[in-house]
Amino acid sequence: MHIADVAVFLFVVVIIVVSLLSNVVVVICFLYNPEIRKQVPGLFILNLTFCNLFLTVSTMPLTLVGVINQGNPGSGGFCQTVGFLDTFLTTNSMLSMGALSIDRWVAVVFPLSYHSRIRHRDAVIALAYTWLHSLSFSTVATCLSWVGYHHLYASCTLCNVRASDTKTQFIIYTVVLHSLTFLMTLIVLCVTYLKVLKVARFHCKRIDVITMQTVLLLVDIHPSVRQRCLDEQRQRRQRATKKISTFIGTFVVCFAPYVITRIVELSTPGHISPHWGVLSKCLAYSKAACDPFVYSLLRNQYRKTCSDLANKILKRSSFNSSVRRVENGRATDTSNTNPTQ
Repeated sequence: MHIADVAVFLFVVVIIVVSLLSNVVVVICFLYNPEIRKQVPGLFILNLTFCNLFLTVSTMPLTLVGVINQGNPGSGGFCQTVGFLDTFLTTNSMLSMGALSIDRWVAVVFPLSYHSRIRHRDAVIALAYTWLHSLSFSTVATCLSWVGYHHLYASCTLCNVRASDTKTQFIIYTVVLHSLTFLMTLIVLCVTYLKVLKVARFHCKRIDVITMQTVLLLVDIHPSVRQRCLDEQRQRRQRATKKISTFIGTFVVCFAPYVITRIVELSTPGHISPHWGVLSKCLAYSKAACDPFVYSLLRNQYRKTCSDLANKILKRSSFNSSVRRVENGRATDTSNTNPTQ
């Protein structure tokens, strides 16, 4: 194996391990905490989590096999099924991110009317659209036999070689697919999160004005307290920007190279390095490992749930170990009191 193939192999292994562990933790938190289950965004996060899990166990291992064997990891029918799942799950996960951004926009811009605007019924309708949208594109590609093993990406996915007889239709399909998934979701993310950032900065300015007025009024305030107030003021300004940059940045960094490679491949097939093709596919896979941290595990509610679960497990294990020590002590005392034969 080439050293680049070894690096890609290790990269995919790390993605699979991190994605499995982190997404399973999100599901456990969802099942354990009733407050998370009551929230509307929890449905979008759960849908996104299951898409990432199925993507991790269905398509990523075959990419590992493709990188090692440098060839088709299975039969034609099996690879077509995996290619169908790859298109469906990737499209569904992108649309779920767009739905989450719309939910956050409504929650921040219309906080008083959020619960009347976004209900569980509305979330179910949005999820039904994401499923219908994803199923339509993946079904069309499968019925026209446009999915199979693609050597450029070492995975079972959309394959332009299988569409040699219908090249024009495949080009139109690919452009429409990425326009209505990646590009549409990116526009929704930018519009909604930038509006959220605008509102957050407005509230920060109001808080800063009140903070500075309080600091100026308190003449005898200690310099360390004043400095702490200024530091918190600076952190408030940066917090919203960091979060918005993370939401949009991870989406662009993970998906943009793969989508651009797909579009370039339509006009110049055979001129793209296989190593770059596999790397772009791996970057798209890495979004499945990033999403649990971006949307769930770094939030206070999920962190508190994980902490409660860890404490519960540790207390139970410490209780079991103490019970064993007591039982062992009793057994030792009993053996010492009995006379030896």
